[in-house]
Parts: sequence; structure tokens; C-alpha cells
Amino acid sequence: MKIAFYDTKPYDRIWFEPLSEEYGYTLKFYDHKLNADTAVLAGGYDAVCVFVNDTADARVVELLCSQGVGLIALRCAGYNNVDLKAAAGRIKVARVPNYSPAAVAEHAAALLLSVNRRTHRAYTRTRDNNFSINGLMGVDLRDKTAGIIGTGRIGQLFVKILQGFGMRVVAYDARPDEKLNVEYVSLEELYTSSDVISLHCPLTSDTYHIINRNRVEQMKDGVILINTSRGALVDTDALLEGLKSRKIGGAGLDVYEEEEDFFFEDLSNEIIVDDELARLLSFPNVLVTSHQAFFTREAMQAIAMVTMENLYAFSNGKPLKNEIAYQGGNSPG
Repeated sequence: MKIAFYDTKPYDRIWFEPLSEEYGYTLKFYDHKLNADTAVLAGGYDAVCVFVNDTADARVVELLCSQGVGLIALRCAGYNNVDLKAAAGRIKVARVPNYSPAAVAEHAAALLLSVNRRTHRAYTRTRDNNFSINGLMGVDLRDKTAGIIGTGRIGQLFVKILQGFGMRVVAYDARPDEKLNVEYVSLEELYTSSDVISLHCPLTSDTYHIINRNRVEQMKDGVILINTSRGALVDTDALLEGLKSRKIGGAGLDVYEEEEDFFFEDLSNEIIVDDELARLLSFPNVLVTSHQAFFTREAMQAIAMVTMENLYAFSNGKPLKNEIAYQGGNSPG
């Protein structure tokens, strides 16, 4: 079996090359992202392996199918970058549904603690021998209210972390888990009562810009917003307005609405041409990380193993248990 591996980084090779030798597969690693211009590179391959910022829209699906590619193997959980309707009945799509929920939940906690206590700014100061603590004041999280939107595996773990901090936790989910020790409330109540709001839901037509101008206006003054899920859950313009008005007291973002051309890349010698991203990076109460919440040793090992298991099942005609099937609406993941 031959697999074209897109958007390759050094840490991908570390985990996938040994497994490819074990399975006897040929992997061709490309630095390029998958899109309509690079799909031609998959000619002669049985499958493509892609990540969150690769594009598999209708045009790309058509190009892959015309070259005989039979599987799009996502090495991630989300699939909002794949046109499932275009792929239906023509090319299979499989993902890695769960690799390390703890990794993402723990990173969300790290963002919250850093934004609240300004530890990212303190680090920069002390590196320059500036030991002033002026401007670094936070608040006690204990007895504050945290609102969690989305209580899947990651959200559930984050609920437990925050409860360990002594916080009151409320949650919203379209499908509440009654076994979870948390108080479910309406979105309106969550927005109006929470000192911290953290997003742990998939990106769908229903959750697109779930944080928007109207929602920001409903929030408590000084709320801290955490997003480790998908960038388009947050309307960036609304976030910027909330930060400027001080309605939003801080934000910890591991994802960004237009991250495709920036995240995972070294642009330290470049000028950021995205004005909204550049503005976000200029706020002292905003911490942006480059979609690294998943990035632990355990998660990378799980991603590689499950991806190779998906490829093995496909190549041997076995049930593809992690296949994503089109169900009448291209609901992103």
C-alpha cells in the first residue's frame, strides 16, 4: 500500500516511519498541504493522510478520485475540512476520533492559569531582568463560575479539573450527559453567569460563531474565554471588540478562525499579514498557542497507531470502524 502524507512535520516522521516499516507500507512525505494545486501529487497512491489544515473540498475530492485514491485518512478527530457529501460513495474518509482527551483538557487548564495570572508575561519580563509584578494581578479561581460548552470526553475532563480548583461549573451541551456531575444550563444562563467560558464542542453549522457579538454582550464583565476546539467557534471581530471594551478580560486561544496559513509554521522572519491575528497577538491579556493542545507523546503515539490501523483495515477490506459517513448534511467535526 502507498500513502501520500501531506503537511508533514518532523514529529510526524518520528511516529509514522517506524509503523510504516512494520506494516510494510510506503509513505511519501510532502511538506505541502493538500489542496487543489497539490492533489496531483497523490497520483499512483492508494490513500492520502491529511491533518487539520489540509483541504479536501469537492474539487480536491474529484481530483483524488480521478487518480484512483480510495481513502482520505485524517490523522485528527475533526473533519470540517472534508466535503463529506462530495466524498460519499466515491472515496472513504476515516479519522482518529479519540487520541488523548487529557492532553487537550490539560492544555485548556494551562491557558486559563496563564491568562489569569499573566505567567506568559512574567516569563518575558524576568528574562529581561524585569522583576516588577505591576500589571500581573489575577483573581482567585476558587468559588468562581466556569461555563463549559460541550461535554464530550475533553469537556468532561476539563470539568473535573476545574472542580478540583474549587470552581462552580455549569455546562451546556445539545446532548447532556446525565451521569456527569455538573449542572446543565441554557446557553443564555451560561453566558450571563460565567467568569470563565471554555469551548469544547465540534464545529458544525449550529456552533459556527457560537461566540458572537450578541453573546459577548451577554457575558459578565471581565470574563476569560478559552478555546481549544475550532477557531470558527469564535467570531474574531466580536472577540476583538470584546477585548477592546474590556468586556472580555482575557483569552487563551489554541485555535484561530483563519489559522491555515500560519499555525504549525515558522514565520518568525515574516510579517503577519492577517490584521486580526496580528491584533490578537498585540493584546497583553491574550495568549495564543499554535494548535498544540493535542501535542503530547501519548497523543502522537495514539494518532499514529489508529491512523495505521485505519489504513490496514481499508487495504485489507475489513470494517473501517472510524469511517465518517455522509448523513445528509456535511456536519463538520
